[in-house]
Amino acid sequence: MRSGAKVAIVGGVFVVVASGVGYGGYNLWNGVTGNTGGTVKSGSEARKTGPVTDEEVTATAKDFLAAWADGEAETAAQLTNNPVSAGSALLGFRAEAAVSAATITPGPATGATVPFTVKATVTDAGVSKPWTYSSRLTVVRGLTTGRPLVDWKPTVLHPKLTPGASLRTGFAKSGEIKAVDRKGRVLTAEKYPSLGPVLDQLRERYGAKAGGKPGVELVVASGVEGVPDTTLLTLTKGEEGELETTIDADVQAAAERAVKQYGSASVVAVQPSTGAVRAVANSPANGFNAAFEGKKMPGSTMKIVTAALLLEKGLVKADQVAECPPTAMYYGRTIGNLKGFSLDGAPFEKSFARSCNTAFIKKIDDVGDDSALGKEAKEVFGIGLEWKTGIRSTDGSVPDATGGGAAEQYIGQGTVQMNPLNMASITATAKYGSFKQPYLVAQGLDDRAFATAERKLPSAAARQLRDMMRLTATAGYGTASGVMSSVGGDKGAKTGSAEVGGQATSDSWFTAFSDDLAAAAFVEGGGHGVDAAGPLVARVLNAD
Repeated sequence: MRSGAKVAIVGGVFVVVASGVGYGGYNLWNGVTGNTGGTVKSGSEARKTGPVTDEEVTATAKDFLAAWADGEAETAAQLTNNPVSAGSALLGFRAEAAVSAATITPGPATGATVPFTVKATVTDAGVSKPWTYSSRLTVVRGLTTGRPLVDWKPTVLHPKLTPGASLRTGFAKSGEIKAVDRKGRVLTAEKYPSLGPVLDQLRERYGAKAGGKPGVELVVASGVEGVPDTTLLTLTKGEEGELETTIDADVQAAAERAVKQYGSASVVAVQPSTGAVRAVANSPANGFNAAFEGKKMPGSTMKIVTAALLLEKGLVKADQVAECPPTAMYYGRTIGNLKGFSLDGAPFEKSFARSCNTAFIKKIDDVGDDSALGKEAKEVFGIGLEWKTGIRSTDGSVPDATGGGAAEQYIGQGTVQMNPLNMASITATAKYGSFKQPYLVAQGLDDRAFATAERKLPSAAARQLRDMMRLTATAGYGTASGVMSSVGGDKGAKTGSAEVGGQATSDSWFTAFSDDLAAAAFVEGGGHGVDAAGPLVARVLNAD
């Protein structure tokens, strides 16, 4: 933009207009930030370069915040290095966010950064409410004029704003809901923090269907389809409609407590006979539902699917001997067992219970189809069938692989991607004998189509798979026997750890069933499956 241009408000919209004369004071388009050292002559005026001074930081922040607070959007915008974007946002602060008054107080600067507090009044639909928050700005030097300018970012206006998002006050997009568990107990984000993003999505999708009426709110409008708005202030509450979920409050509470002890962990519990989700918990509970939307290598928990494939093709039988050497090579890639153990003359069920990698790798050539594992995952276990759970979810992925890549997939490494929802469902399918799509709200609420698997695992293979999982959880040599000793009922399990490049410690995975409940957990950098994820799953299963 040439130096004779300025920003003006035309019909409530910020536009760039040309000016035939130099625009004095700070009402200039000052270019982008940067530059260091000295002064540069520009026409008859010396243009400063280099870092901004303390005095410039203080004065610029003071002028910008004062103009913003007074509703002088154009003046404030031209004190930034992007007056077009800043101007639209600052104008929207009054027009769209419905701020009727504001006091903005700067704090002590740290270098070129100035924190500040906004105390505002939001008025809409005849109701006014106070609104207070804190943010920060940074002052930089513009290249074109050398003047000190606020480095404009959406977070200057509000710390939760992202590019494309905006502040908006008005009637909520959907009605209020009172979410309840399967026994009618009320579920709130305050009591169950992990349910925060879940409840937001349920409200967005089902508020009207549940009979709720919208209230008036100030929100961060995401600007992205499918991503719910974030409520910052409620001016008037709507009327709640009751929405029944499949969550079990007791199991959910246990899951919340269990994940809290880890910096990054997720767990999901599913009822095998129906697919109903009984719990979903994440740490941190920061808005991303990693338990439903994460994509991680599942390690040896994937051997449930691999074993199903080998059993179905008749390449192994639970009680027949299977090779388990210390290492096995496939297409030039050597894969070994933990600490190089081997099993001589042992049946396949023991290789499964001990999580012998090589027993699985040795059978790849006999399968004779590089896409077979992916087909098994999809056709029997429902992986990748676009589940309609009621909220966003990622349904797992087992892409085609060849050579060494195929070998990695057989033991849950490489390109296989899963999350606890997927692994809990896989375990539920193994327990029940057929796939039931996981869900959080009843299908009849919106008549959405549930995913259905193409076929069941043959009964003989299904029986052997369950028995091997039972051995893993109960036999003295089973890798999960210690962790599962506190769990009652008909129980089975599979441990897993995933070696991730750049991580000193592997990711911990564990999945198990007890009677009509299956659960799976992931702990980032948690080590072996029994070290972190295992105790987490056991606590969830014991809560039922």
